[in-house]
Amino acid sequence: VQLQASGGGSVQAGGSLRLSCATSGRTFNTMAWFRQAPGKEREFVSANRRRDGYYTHYADSVKGRFTMSRDNAKNTVYLQMNSLEPEDTAVYYCAAPTASLITSTLRNPSSYDYWGQGTLVTVSS
Repeated sequence: VQLQASGGGSVQAGGSLRLSCATSGRTFNTMAWFRQAPGKEREFVSANRRRDGYYTHYADSVKGRFTMSRDNAKNTVYLQMNSLEPEDTAVYYCAAPTASLITSTLRNPSSYDYWGQGTLVTVSS
């Protein structure tokens, strides 16, 4: 099983990027994005589950600016990031759990078993 994240880069504040995460080896009902800024803990960005009809949960800090989507035919999830701010600078990771998660555990990184390698997003002011 592999998760391969891509799409990071350097942009100015107000710009946009789209991250991709391609999975291989199995299909995951739940997928998530996390990020980790230098010197900080890994934090939840977004997640969705098939049983919710892929309703997406977002961190308050990205709500209205980021959009998570899926292409199940391609086993790929995306994170469209608009109106980027310097505070969004971080390494972004896609993640998936082995088993289905209850809502209260979606935002906890320890709930996830599979992780992509991370892709760096740098936003300059």
